[in-house]
Amino acid sequence: MQGKILVIDDEQAVLESCRRVFEAEGFQVKTASDPAEGLNLAAREQCLAILVDWQMPGIDGMGVLNELEKIAPDSALVMFSGYPSVDRATEAMKRGAMDYVPKPFTPNEIIQAVNRAVRRKTAEEKKSVARVETALKSWKFPVPSLEDKAPRNIAETVAHSVGVSKVESPWVSLSVLGILAGAYIGFAGMLASTVTLEAAGKMGLGPSKFLAGAAFSMGLMLVVIAGAELFTGNNLMITSIMSRAVTWRKVLARWAVVYGANFVGSILIALLFYLSGLWKTGNGALGQSVVNVASAKVSLGFTEAFVRGVGCNWLVCLAVWMALASHQVIGKIAAIFFPIMGFVAIGFEHCVANMYFIPAGIFLNQWAGIPLPAGMASLGWVDFLWNNLVPVTIGNTVGGVFFVGFSYWGAYLRPAKAETK
Repeated sequence: MQGKILVIDDEQAVLESCRRVFEAEGFQVKTASDPAEGLNLAAREQCLAILVDWQMPGIDGMGVLNELEKIAPDSALVMFSGYPSVDRATEAMKRGAMDYVPKPFTPNEIIQAVNRAVRRKTAEEKKSVARVETALKSWKFPVPSLEDKAPRNIAETVAHSVGVSKVESPWVSLSVLGILAGAYIGFAGMLASTVTLEAAGKMGLGPSKFLAGAAFSMGLMLVVIAGAELFTGNNLMITSIMSRAVTWRKVLARWAVVYGANFVGSILIALLFYLSGLWKTGNGALGQSVVNVASAKVSLGFTEAFVRGVGCNWLVCLAVWMALASHQVIGKIAAIFFPIMGFVAIGFEHCVANMYFIPAGIFLNQWAGIPLPAGMASLGWVDFLWNNLVPVTIGNTVGGVFFVGFSYWGAYLRPAKAETK
């Protein structure tokens, strides 16, 4: 046994992840989800290292560090945060932390951070402000850790941190966040329809599609940065399955809950659009445009809808994948914008977006009496489900699971075969 490690964090997924990582390294691990409980454990147990989250209810991480300096002066302190910045790293170092780790982290990153912290504690480095400022300029950590992650590190983060955290999330949280994601994508669809109402006639078809894609990218930005659970993005959890960090049964159950919750959120925004009367914009031109878009989507053949779904989620999952490379909000925005703008401008199909677009068209056709385009016989729920949602969902799943999640797992995480003589 190498020593004892204490982890203080209000997220159960983080506690369990750290427990698995450090126990595999031979450490004895203690965890506390409440700061006060963690301080009591630190006072009773002699710990080699103590890991503390920045933001917790009750006593925040800075307050915990202050107390730990008094009750556990011999322990190496490590701070981690889901909202990393150089200022936070500096403040943590000033308060006694030996290292700083941004979330989400890979097993390698957290192990290396603890090893560094223990070495620094053993060397009895001074903790004065001058020493901290010098260290932040010269140390390879934490400043480079706030820079973009390499593709291999993204794969490790998705497989061992993000995917596991999603599987261990409470069902209620998963449902609420799924509804929010459906609503965010619905808002993005509403925005895209509004800003492109007359764009094609004045700007041309290409610029109009670019504008629609630029507006629609707001949806995934809200999902990733504000925090929500989107079925298509969750297809990346295949990397956790292939890495044997989670099981198929648990992932499929989460996918089902999130998919249903996305549907509820999207329908809520479609109803909001109808009840708000915003469809009357331009003397009803906006409403007619929405009906026309919905009609075009349910008129696709099965193969067309499926293939467009594959292309769509290939790009959506790449957007999520690249957003994980950045620890800064502006970096996440840039990573999301181009793939999402691209899939919309190209004309690919997204199942959650269609949970808004097509029901909105149905409501306007059946309740507001907006006519269907010439040659369109009907626009109903059966048309929506069988002509679009089913093939697009299958295509989205193939695009995200196989072309992104499985491909990067195979490139970076697949166990090497033992050489045979």
